[in-house]
Amino acid sequence: MAVDWRIKGIEAVNCNCAFGCPCQFNALPTYGSCMAAVGIHIDEGHFGDVKLDGLRFGFTLHFPGAVHEGNGTWQSIIDERADEAQRDALTQISHGEHTNEGATMLQVYNSLVTTRHDPIVAAIEFECDKKARTARVVVPGLLEINLVPITNPVTGEEHHARIQLTGGFEYLEAEMASGSTTCTGAIPLDLSASYGQIAELHLNQNGIVT
Repeated sequence: MAVDWRIKGIEAVNCNCAFGCPCQFNALPTYGSCMAAVGIHIDEGHFGDVKLDGLRFGFTLHFPGAVHEGNGTWQSIIDERADEAQRDALTQISHGEHTNEGATMLQVYNSLVTTRHDPIVAAIEFECDKKARTARVVVPGLLEINLVPITNPVTGEEHHARIQLTGGFEYLEAEMASGSTTCTGAIPLDLSASYGQIAELHLNQNGIVT
């Protein structure tokens, strides 16, 4: 039986594409493949009667081509502060379970994954300022995501851009940033000055909550 769930919070994302990320516009990834790291802080949330307020989770992914071509690899990272029921809930949400087909990015990505590594349970440090377009997500010894404002290559001034989507499966509006990520997990990452995104999330099994 499907479980009613909802999460409201903020995410910090870094992928290997150029600023703007062609995937946001139904185009092919900049370099032909897709690699990304994501950190999510939940302000309010539940999975059935399991409360998720204040918890965090994240994931790394790799697709050898465009996401819709499949054959992806996935690894979830679950907040060590969560109890057993909360860990199970966060794992199921992050794996796109109990979600209508195509409703969220988590369900879509996981429907196209052929290798899913066991989740890692660890401390997740999360700092984010959407307005300033800065974020830092750290899983000690495993993952570090840093987002900073994009700067004008001539003047050095901060460049402010955002993406608004109608009918998407992740966010309504995202602030653009410059990202760097290192990861030593099952999906190694070494990204620099590539697409960064900070967005407020409000999702449930039916998609974006408006």
